[in-house]
Amino acid sequence: MQIEVLKSKIHRIAVTEANLNYIGSITIDEDLMDAANLIENEKVQVVNINNGERLETYVIKGKRGAGTCCLNGPAARKVAVGDIIIIISYAGMDFEEAKKFKPRIIFPKEGNKM
Repeated sequence: MQIEVLKSKIHRIAVTEANLNYIGSITIDEDLMDAANLIENEKVQVVNINNGERLETYVIKGKRGAGTCCLNGPAARKVAVGDIIIIISYAGMDFEEAKKFKPRIIFPKEGNKM
């Protein structure tokens, strides 16, 4: 049996930009992506703590060390700069494997730094 489990989470990152005139996605600082074990084009769920909005999109690599967290395209309407969000990815795996799997969860500091 295959199940979906939490793979990665960036917990409480601040939105630094919202770019409506982009084709879509979320741009994340590459340092944060590495720390959370996320890759470019990976599907993620975004949960906005400030307004309760939830959406799914994919990751675009942002400038390393810049602290970038930018919602692009239609997703930009679901956030405001300064909102605190949670970025979550899931993975499908065998039930027994999932029992042993440990997700990567990071807690960025002020300025979205590690």
